[in-house]
Amino acid sequence: MRLGVLVPAGNPTIEPELYRMAPRGLSIHFARLDTLAGEPGGTDGMERRTLAYLESLPAATRSLAAVKPDAVVLAHTAVSYLSGFAGEPGLLARLRELTGALSFTAASAIQAALHHLHTRRLALATPYPESIGTAGRTFWQAAGFDVVAHRRLDTPNIYDETEDRAYQLGLAAATPAADTLLISGTGLPTVGIIERLEKDLGTPVVTSQAAMLWHALQLLRLDEAVRGHGRLLATAPPPARGGATASG
Repeated sequence: MRLGVLVPAGNPTIEPELYRMAPRGLSIHFARLDTLAGEPGGTDGMERRTLAYLESLPAATRSLAAVKPDAVVLAHTAVSYLSGFAGEPGLLARLRELTGALSFTAASAIQAALHHLHTRRLALATPYPESIGTAGRTFWQAAGFDVVAHRRLDTPNIYDETEDRAYQLGLAAATPAADTLLISGTGLPTVGIIERLEKDLGTPVVTSQAAMLWHALQLLRLDEAVRGHGRLLATAPPPARGGATASG
């Protein structure tokens, strides 16, 4: 099976992290979204740049179509936050129209993962400027989750961050009141800290990368457990129910 990934132009994180977690039987192929709206990963102008990535979807999906992916994910959590929870179905429909394949977003994958973990109360960790972090909190509240804590990483550029900083952000956001800790953002390195945080906190930890891979396995009906990267991936995902979070 082939998973196509639409990734922001300057993101250096998502490719090695997905390759590191992917089980046998799934190949992963990338196409880059493009924009001239500011420095990739920089928090200055991130809101304008995030929305500008949507303009490059047609070209990126045409490039990705050459490998005939079985499913395609828009690997940019913030674009869903800025589009709003009410705008998510339209974004999914546009992806489906452009790709002709099963399509989902990082945010819709996270939503499916949180429901799978029976999450009601959410601790949220974000690496975005305040406007996008607030949009993320609003998104998850609109999705029906009680966001009981939210911590934001103060960084000039998400793509310069480290796993240690992501770990400290997760600790800062965590609270006993939360069922699950969500660390949002495909540009933030997290693959090596999920199990460490789960051990330290005693609660499930979901990241954008882990949720995307888990949901891809679910949609493609690949009955694979992926060990070493947290509770979500440690058990084989159940089949998706009626394509609730994907267009296809």
